[in-house]
Amino acid sequence: MYLPKHFAADDQDLLAQLIKEYPLATLVGSLNDQLEVNHLPLMLSSDKKKLHGHIARMNPLMKIAQSSETAVTAIFHGPNAYVTPAWYPSKKESGKVVPTWNYAVVHAQGHIKLIEDALWLRSHVSQMTNIHEPTYQSNWKLDDAPEDYVQTMLKAIVGIEIEVESLVGKFKLSQNRPPEDCDAVVKELEKSPQEMLQAMRQYMKP
Repeated sequence: MYLPKHFAADDQDLLAQLIKEYPLATLVGSLNDQLEVNHLPLMLSSDKKKLHGHIARMNPLMKIAQSSETAVTAIFHGPNAYVTPAWYPSKKESGKVVPTWNYAVVHAQGHIKLIEDALWLRSHVSQMTNIHEPTYQSNWKLDDAPEDYVQTMLKAIVGIEIEVESLVGKFKLSQNRPPEDCDAVVKELEKSPQEMLQAMRQYMKP
């Protein structure tokens, strides 16, 4: 990843928070000399050393985990926003401004392995459900579904664990602009009713 120093995010707690808020990862690995790309939610362990998730048994990630080339990269996409140069006060001074795109992402690199333990898998799925249900003002539990149906569904998936060797963030938040330009972007984002732009504003000015 191209990572200028002024966009580098090193605070591991901040990176972990982005993963928690935006858990759907783009998971990239190599299979038969081609990139294998998947999209799935992952959970970061409290010590920030492992990512956990689950996949369908038919997913090609199974083959990657069982091969000698188990290296993968999980990309977590935070908020993003187009930034028009019309917002910059510096535009009036020279006119030498262009559009850009602000965003926050985290790359987690490591090696993937499978977890076949049935009890672990059920606990993992329950935990993931319990974390995300309140977001929708719901309290659905795994035990609400018929047990035979739950067992059938669990047999169709397998757990995955990624040993995190590198956790790198790129927070491109107008740090390369003069302070007055950055403040102007924040003020303009505040006016937008779009949730994504409001999330971008919060990352720029927590």
